[in-house]
Amino acid sequence: MNIVSKRRFLLYLGKALVVLLTLHFLYQTVFTAPDTFLTWRLILQHALQSPLRFLVVLTALLIPVNWGFEARKWQLLGRKIEPLSFWRAYRAVMVGLTLGFITPNRLGDYAGRLLELRSRQRLDAIGAIFIGRFCQLVATVVIGTFGLLYFLSRFYWHDYPGVCLSLTFLLLLLNIAILLLMYNARALVALVAAVGPLRKLVRYVAVMRSYSSAEITRLLWLSLWRYLVFLFQFVLLLKLFRVELSAVEYLSGVSGAFFLKSVVPSVTILSDLGVRELSSMYLFGLLGQERLQVLSASLSLWLLNIAVPSALGIIFVLRLRFFRKGGEA
Repeated sequence: MNIVSKRRFLLYLGKALVVLLTLHFLYQTVFTAPDTFLTWRLILQHALQSPLRFLVVLTALLIPVNWGFEARKWQLLGRKIEPLSFWRAYRAVMVGLTLGFITPNRLGDYAGRLLELRSRQRLDAIGAIFIGRFCQLVATVVIGTFGLLYFLSRFYWHDYPGVCLSLTFLLLLLNIAILLLMYNARALVALVAAVGPLRKLVRYVAVMRSYSSAEITRLLWLSLWRYLVFLFQFVLLLKLFRVELSAVEYLSGVSGAFFLKSVVPSVTILSDLGVRELSSMYLFGLLGQERLQVLSASLSLWLLNIAVPSALGIIFVLRLRFFRKGGEA
């Protein structure tokens, strides 16, 4: 078997493996978990018979908007490596979503976006991907902080004022720290260079230094808009599953759950499933809501925004060219 044949074989093998793993985890997570899917299916049947069933359609219509903001971010980030059309950026995001679905902490997202680049220096885009994810984290932490402060002040401040004051101070420090890091990527690259074992990675993250403050601000605004779409989808699904709250309670509960999901390390291969469900049930439970209703909304959000697009992303994975000659498309 010559080199070309070997590469072609590895290409088809890699595609088949991605497809099979994606379908396997979709099936295992959604269809074979009796304590989640079966309960969700029964509640969903009741929800779809309610006058509010149109909210499912509205939530679904927002899926391409959600990932469209992410694609626009990647278009702006990736142009430091090579020019990207919006469609190529969207396609890269979908490939990254599919590969990220089957890897811990969505590490496959990096590989998916890099594989869609044509440049020989595609590995230099690792820093660009990190900047994009960090911007989304900043938006999540800043807004989520207000949500958590609402719960601290309403449910814990009276009994544990000292603890709440300390947590408030820590949250404030966290916000300041991530904003300083976001606008001082040069220091972050210098930190990587100063650590011996990480020094070899400097060339792959050095692109972070090339983003101006204006560009970072633009990326943060796109991250914020994407976050608000995601938040609005969650609120719509909570309404569908008869979780009735005030606007402040909705916003605090959802933003607090997103915050906890983002900062708590995930050890499961399906990094978007688990922590958000637990934190949502806990926070909305404090607000007197039925946890199964909240779980149903959270699982539906995951299914619509992560699982379904990941399955559709298989189409783009199948057309990937893993091996290119030079800068060939």
